[in-house]
Formats: sequence, structure tokens, C-alpha cells
Amino acid sequence: MSNEIFPQPSEGELDILQVLWKIEPATVRQVHELLSASKPVGYTTTLKQMQRMLEKNLLRREDREGGHHYRCTLPQQQARQNLVDKLAQQLFEGSGTQLAIQALGSGKVSTAELEELEKLLQALKKNQSHE
Repeated sequence: MSNEIFPQPSEGELDILQVLWKIEPATVRQVHELLSASKPVGYTTTLKQMQRMLEKNLLRREDREGGHHYRCTLPQQQARQNLVDKLAQQLFEGSGTQLAIQALGSGKVSTAELEELEKLLQALKKNQSHE
């Protein structure tokens, strides 16, 4: 994973990143169409946000036939980790374990997710026994 530091995206910027992680590279119009399918947002708002994200180095623009296409510079996994770390610091005194317990306590966990968690726990136990 990269050690590069990225600015913390706003909620609106995260919405745009979510779209781009799925379909990149994409034009402003393509991003706007997907965003506006789930909530009302104006085209110029999407355009302005993406321009700001370009200035913040959250996006990069490629000039292609048919216009400007945008890609994320912030990898999805790194964005998730940054947000989890921030949330753990703000609400759980830095404890990722307490954050996980709170999240799992919601009861919204699928069987596949439980299996993934079991594998992660086994790997953590294995690593601790080797220390």
C-alpha cells in the first residue's frame, strides 16, 4: 500500500469516489448520471466538486477522444482505512477492536462476511503466536 498522504474526502467527494472506483475512467457526465440516480444533485455541482478534487489531487484527468476522463488517485482500500482510523480515533480512543465490535453488534452481517471475519481472526491469532 502506498505511503502517500491524501486529504480527507468530504461526504460528497466520497460519493464521487465510490462511482469512479466502479467505472473509472469516467467523464463528469457519467459520474453525474450515476450520482443523480440515487439523490438529487446538479450537473454543475458534480463538475465543481470534481474540479476541486482535481486540485486536491484526489482525481487525475486524462484528455481522451470524447472529452476529459477522470480517475481516482486515492485507492479505495486506502480511503477505507483512513476513514476507519479516523472514526476509531474520534469515537473509540483509537481502538479498532471496539469499532469492529460496535459495527458487528448491529446484526447486519452476512454469512460470507462472518466467514471472512473468521479467516481474519485466525490469521491474527497465528501472527500473535509467532511473536
